[in-house]
Formats: sequence, C-alpha cells, structure tokens
Amino acid sequence: MGRRPGGAGLGQAALTLGLVLLYYCFSIGITFYNQWLMRSFHFPLFMTLLHLLVIFLLSALTRALLHCCTKRSRVVLTWADYLRRAAPTALSTALDIGLSNWSFLYITVSLYTMTKSSAILFILLFSLIFKLEELRMVLVLVVLLIAGGLFMFTYESTQFNMEGFALVLGASFLGGIRWTLTQMLMQKAELGLQNPIDTMFHLQPLMFLGLFPLFAVFEGLPLSTSEKLFRFHEAGLLLSVVGKLSLGGFLAFGLGFSEFLLVSRTSSLTLSIAGIFKEICTLLLATHLLGDHLNLLNWVGFAVCLSGISLHVTFKAFSSKGEKESKLHKGTSSSPDLELLLRRSEAEEEEEEEVGTELQH
Repeated sequence: MGRRPGGAGLGQAALTLGLVLLYYCFSIGITFYNQWLMRSFHFPLFMTLLHLLVIFLLSALTRALLHCCTKRSRVVLTWADYLRRAAPTALSTALDIGLSNWSFLYITVSLYTMTKSSAILFILLFSLIFKLEELRMVLVLVVLLIAGGLFMFTYESTQFNMEGFALVLGASFLGGIRWTLTQMLMQKAELGLQNPIDTMFHLQPLMFLGLFPLFAVFEGLPLSTSEKLFRFHEAGLLLSVVGKLSLGGFLAFGLGFSEFLLVSRTSSLTLSIAGIFKEICTLLLATHLLGDHLNLLNWVGFAVCLSGISLHVTFKAFSSKGEKESKLHKGTSSSPDLELLLRRSEAEEEEEEEVGTELQH
C-alpha cells in the first residue's frame, strides 16, 4: 500500500526541517564553542590538531561500520593520488581552520561571522581562475555588495581588532582555495571521494602534518610549560581539558556529516539558503548571549553583505534550472551508504502505516 501524496510531502518537509536544525546545532554550536574555549585555553592550533585527530578516528569508525553493513569495500587512494591531488586541499583546509580558530583569541563572534562570510569572494575568485565559473556582471555585483557590506560592518566598529581581523580574513582567502580544490577533488569520479566521510578520512592525516609545523613554532614551547597540559599537577584537570578539546572534534565531524545529509536529501540550494539564515541566527545570538555591540551601520553592512550572498545563491539556482544535478549531488544521492542511513526509517514508517490500516479494517 503506497503512501498518500500529502503525507509524503509533509514527511519530506519535516525531514528537511529536522536536517536544517541539525545543521544549525553543529554549525552555530562549534562557533560558540570555539569562542568559549578560547577564553580559558589559549592554544588554538593545538586544539585544531586534536580536532583533526578526533575527526579522523570518527571517519575511520564510520567507514568500518559502513563496510560491515553494506559489504562494500571503501575507497583507498594510491600514494601518488594522495600526495598529488589530496595534499593541496588538505594544506589549505588545515590553514583555513587553524587561522579561524586562532582568530577567536582576538575577535568577537559577530566580527568573525561577518568576516568569514567574505569567503565567497575568494571562492568566486578561484572558481574563475580554475575556470569553474564564467565571469558575468552579476558576479561583479555580488563581489561589490559583499565587499561593501564588510567595509560598513568593520568601519568604526567598537570591538574591532586588527590582528584577529587579519587572521580570519586570511582564513577566508585560504577558504576560497580550500572549497575550490575540494570541489575539484570530490568531482573527480575516478578518485571515488564523492562521500564526504571518505574525503574526511583521507584529508585529516595530511591536514595534521600540514598544521603541525605552525603549532611547533608558535605554541610548542608555551604548551609544554603550561600547567593545563604537559606540566599538569592533577590528572582530573588534564582529563577535563582533553574532554573539552575533544568535544570540538565531535562537533566538527557532526557539522560535516549534517551538511552531507542535508545536501543529499534536499539540495545544495537548501544548504546555501540555510547558511544565510544561520549567519543571522549567529549574529543575533552573539548580541544577546555574548554582549557583542553592533551599531546601525554595522547592521546595514551585514544586510548588504547578506544581499550579495543571496543574489549569488539566486543566480546559481536560476543558472542551474533545467540542467541535471551536479556530479557531486548525483554521487551522494545514489550512495548505498545514504540509503542505509535514511531509507530504513522510511521503510519502518511505511510498515507502521500498513499495520495501522489493517487494524482499522
């Protein structure tokens, strides 16, 4: 017995809302977590290294579980592909995340959120360089709106810090390289990295190695003499610090996985729109919970920046209308891994409906 169209539509809407809320929990949660932790733990690069280790272990565990459930072997890159194709993506990603976490020592959540939104400028720049996008006037307008909004947001800001701003702006620049290379990496069908779990598994070791020299130079000696870690006096205090640090790794892994589920069950457009409203929620929470101060010009700048992002999302939606789904979306939506994770609940729902109908008769 098939499911009624109205019920199916409501079910899909409820699932989409649930996935969006899950994405919000992880994405907003990790932003406020970083700001909270940096108030008492001043070693952001070490924190990032530990997060990478946790993500790698969780990715390996997930791959093992999927292999046991599906009986399908997981992709393993050759050393040549690993070093030649994955290494640039891993290095840019590690530096993006490392500098972003570092910036929380100096700036507020609101300034971080706004400046990080400028990453789309650099994504567009490198998309043009690598010929993933064609130069159009609408893209120029998008750049002007986002850049103008960023200028208004930072102009005469009462909580502006140049050092933190430079760090997060550098992270945004590296983020443009990161996401362009990630797109190219995941769209190469011969590599078999369409599933982000496999991508995270392969990138984390190289990311760890890429970020470690920066950690050794800036945090190695201070961390080794800090009483919170290497010169600890109480095992309980050490376990508490490691537990707090590990929490961020779980949040980061959950964020990547929630993005994967949202895109796979809906579309990349839904993720983009959800991301716009996520920025608004983050800024409102920062002003109410953390006491971030924003004047009228800052809010206008934020609105102008969001209008540029919204214009880009709308343009991408119309330009892809009538075309086939992207290779990345096709690869994830037809993945047996995803069917295992999501279709089982649908089958159980359908079975319950059939049982209920039989009892009524």
